[in-house]
Amino acid sequence: MAAESGQSQYSSKYDRLIATAKAVPAVPTVVVHPCDETSLRGAVDSAQAGIIRPILVGPEGRVRDTARKCALDISGFDVVDAAHSEDAAAKGVELIHAAKGEMLMKGSLHTDELMRAVTAKAGGLRTDRRISHVFVMDVPAYAETLFVTDAAINIFPDLDAKRDIIQNAIDLYTQAGFGKEPRVAILSAVETVTSKIPSTIEAAALCKMADRGQITGGVLDGPLAFDNAIDPEAARIKGIKSEVAGRAQILVVPDLEAGNMLAKNLAYFARADGAGIVLGARVPVVLTSRADTPRARMASCAVASLYANARRQHAPTIAA
Repeated sequence: MAAESGQSQYSSKYDRLIATAKAVPAVPTVVVHPCDETSLRGAVDSAQAGIIRPILVGPEGRVRDTARKCALDISGFDVVDAAHSEDAAAKGVELIHAAKGEMLMKGSLHTDELMRAVTAKAGGLRTDRRISHVFVMDVPAYAETLFVTDAAINIFPDLDAKRDIIQNAIDLYTQAGFGKEPRVAILSAVETVTSKIPSTIEAAALCKMADRGQITGGVLDGPLAFDNAIDPEAARIKGIKSEVAGRAQILVVPDLEAGNMLAKNLAYFARADGAGIVLGARVPVVLTSRADTPRARMASCAVASLYANARRQHAPTIAA
């Protein structure tokens, strides 16, 4: 939901993203338990836009009843019956293993129900990479599309987990067509390294890991406080000179609490939209919220679609 001030200048970020996704093949998408209007409409709208080809998994009677009550046309979609939300999550993962879909999309079940099926050691969708979440945020007052990670999956990630969190975000940025070598700010409360704040030490270590090729594809700097990560004048006043300071495109938070607060502050104070996607599994997972705007839900599908298409071919560059 874009604010009125600055809307004409910046509100086109999601529009460009959605337009780019419409230009690539629609991705077969397993939609898990779409049993309320919000989740089912998100799937139908994205299908009508040519972004996804939904396979609906859930109690068939409830799914069809929801479609009828909400005047949503699902006649062209496959519907796979499942007894309840937990069964729908399990069957959704099975459909991915059977190569029936290239994306998962959360319906009206709890996130932890879906993620239990995704992260299960037996039969799940784990890879060698740590699973993490990225908010792709359209902030009206900021010229860049802003990634915030991880604000939804990893509660207190250690250094190795943060390495994967950063690599997942960089891979999404580059492979989904946002650009090359994103500027990655590793956030803390201050921009100097101090033993009193462990996240500053981890930030410095992550930057050195990038220097040694353990993190690739992006330009890292940290620790950075939020102000000097996104505001050039704040960086200048603090005397911070780097490619990242004041111009960050990916914000890496110390822990889930900080990330969740940051993302929600941007959403409610800065009127930002936030598209949510889970990375590091065998397929991208679209996580939507009941509070998401229709445009944010479609943008979530668009990001995941571009990323899924990039696994098969080079993704197009999103127009400037």
